[in-house]
Amino acid sequence: MTEFWLISAPGEKNCQQTWDKMNTATAQTNLSTNHKFNIPELKVGTLDILVGLSDELAKLDSFVESVVRKVAQYMADVLEDSRDKVQENLLANGVDLVTYVTRFHWDMAKYPIKQSLKNISEILSKQVSQIDNDLKARASAYNSLKGNLQSLERKNVGSLLTRSLADIVKKEDFVLDSEYLITLLVVVPKTSYPDWQKTYETLSEMVVPRSTKLLFEDHDSGLFSVTLFRKAIDDFKHKARENKFMVRDFQYNEEEMKADKEEMTRLSTDKKKQFGPLVRWLKVNFSEAFIAWVHIKALRVFTESVLRYGLPVNFQAMLLQPNRKNMKKLREVLQDLYKHLDSSSTVIDASMDIPGLNLSQQEYYPYVYYKIDCNLLDFK
Repeated sequence: MTEFWLISAPGEKNCQQTWDKMNTATAQTNLSTNHKFNIPELKVGTLDILVGLSDELAKLDSFVESVVRKVAQYMADVLEDSRDKVQENLLANGVDLVTYVTRFHWDMAKYPIKQSLKNISEILSKQVSQIDNDLKARASAYNSLKGNLQSLERKNVGSLLTRSLADIVKKEDFVLDSEYLITLLVVVPKTSYPDWQKTYETLSEMVVPRSTKLLFEDHDSGLFSVTLFRKAIDDFKHKARENKFMVRDFQYNEEEMKADKEEMTRLSTDKKKQFGPLVRWLKVNFSEAFIAWVHIKALRVFTESVLRYGLPVNFQAMLLQPNRKNMKKLREVLQDLYKHLDSSSTVIDASMDIPGLNLSQQEYYPYVYYKIDCNLLDFK
């Protein structure tokens, strides 16, 4: 189960007591696995700032989660055939996401707690916006390269009616540099081979007798060469079409074919060159974005707890990993445990607007609650 409930409740005689009470009520009945969630002593500031910050952090939380998911999903796209390896590349600070969340420690170097809450949220916002912009630029460059390569590769597969013939034919299959003669390539359905052999010499005048040769076959058709006089081309094409033989529009040009091959090699090499650095960038920046996201959750818990439970700061933040089968029961136990904190004591509809309490995204409980979901991939 990769879903966590990050909650907080006011300290009783002390915060340890709050923790013990919750832990006893939930862990012993196997409703959830619990961890203390350590939030340092942050600067509180004024009530007005906290109320404004509560709304800003809700928006920032959504934005950063979307970036975390985008980076994870793009990692899955880039790793193509090895999508099962994606999960082992999605780490935070070198450990898997569940370990990082359950052992969370505030990063004092990146987000100094001597700064105001607003400054810390701005540092986080700037950092993740930068990752988002960089991702757009890198993804655009890599996708363009990948798209060009795929469209060239697509030309070399598929039906003989549409695919490139450059890698099928050889120079010796053609009469070249003749003023009068030309070699055409004709796609003939397999069921029509006998008809072709019987009729090709008489489809028009001036077809060179016994000049046809089967060059290549796929599931449905064969590619035949046939040599005729240039002046008979239009007539031959017309008659061939009437007999369901399709003349391909192809001229043997070594220079063009060589250029196409070189372009494909170049794109393939470029893609391989970009792949390693891109995956490394995605790993590093996924980690950065995910760490930032969990710090935003910590800021939200802190801000909301102060708004709800008042000053001096005295609350215990707790991380619950619900047992999937018992989620409903866990909600009920928490409701019983904390209903005294709120006179309304029931779940408030999310559409109600209460100043200073950000309910726009979720239900309201008598305790502070935010969800952290570590399952970030939508495999199609």
